Amino acid sequence: MAELRFSQLSAPRRDFVRRCQRLGFGTIRGLEVRDCEPVFGPETEVLLDLKLGDNDESRAEQDLGDFVVSKEIRGLFSTLDSIRNGVIEHVEVRAGVPRRMVFKAADPMDR
Repeated sequence: MAELRFSQLSAPRRDFVRRCQRLGFGTIRGLEVRDCEPVFGPETEVLLDLKLGDNDESRAEQDLGDFVVSKEIRGLFSTLDSIRNGVIEHVEVRAGVPRRMVFKAADPMDR
């Protein structure tokens, strides 16, 4: 995949990246996908995974206006492009980066 910068993302995609950075560790459930864009709708839940006794560091990129987005984020957005419209059951966020996602494919044999 080619390099992709934060400043090149649409507003909904930038919002998604920033929410992941602020979340740090946790899960996003019921994330809507509309016209390939992530949408935090009324059914979306954000669950914080907090390890007691430790201070998890925040993402360095959180304070930057522009940066190269990670391969995980590029992969997630590529998947949103293929889903087009639907709901992602959950996105696992670790260290401010989406690491895993679960969604219902239109045809599992297409993956």
